[in-house]
Amino acid sequence: MLGRWFEKKQENAPAQNPALSGPRVPRHSGGWAAVRKRLEAEQGLRIIDVGYTSPSNINYLTELGQSVFLADLVPDACNGNWVKGEDEEGKPVWDVQGFLDQTLNFSGRMFDVVLLWTTLDYLPEPLVAPVVAHLHTSMNLGGQVLAFCHTRTKGEETVFCRFHLTRGDDVEVQLAQPFPIQRAFTNRSIEKLFSGWSGHRQFLAKDSVSEVIMTR
Repeated sequence: MLGRWFEKKQENAPAQNPALSGPRVPRHSGGWAAVRKRLEAEQGLRIIDVGYTSPSNINYLTELGQSVFLADLVPDACNGNWVKGEDEEGKPVWDVQGFLDQTLNFSGRMFDVVLLWTTLDYLPEPLVAPVVAHLHTSMNLGGQVLAFCHTRTKGEETVFCRFHLTRGDDVEVQLAQPFPIQRAFTNRSIEKLFSGWSGHRQFLAKDSVSEVIMTR
């Protein structure tokens, strides 16, 4: 559904930054609704918003009294700079620690909320578990990660998008750079990936994208 909507609106869309294109499409998000209630009730939280810079996200979160930090993981992961050669079997060797130091180094700051969106679906496999583990060590007790996870790897819903916050229960979805989807998740695979976390709340959706809030 999203793909066709984007195609239909793209003809009259204004020029955009090359990392983003087309209009913003509203999408109901039970996960965002739950996180938003916390953000409105507590001030002084530290938040990581993952994805290309969204000025509207920054403005909204700072108006609520929160501190916002940005991390655009997928473009950095897919630029080829973190493959440092091949092993004896010809498989690529990744500089995982270098990637984490470059993209998720916040000088010892601890965080309360991570808006991870669909990032895990597009990261190369060697980086997925290390990113989750790094977030675990970088979050305060009770910290939460909001992740969107595709349930299939084919179809128009698998296009890579940026998510923009709203003051309601919707997020606005906007086409971003065309990175290929790397994986889909099942409930079991999500639980396994976040096995060291204490809480797991899932929200079902109708567009082949499930939502989950993991609690530190």
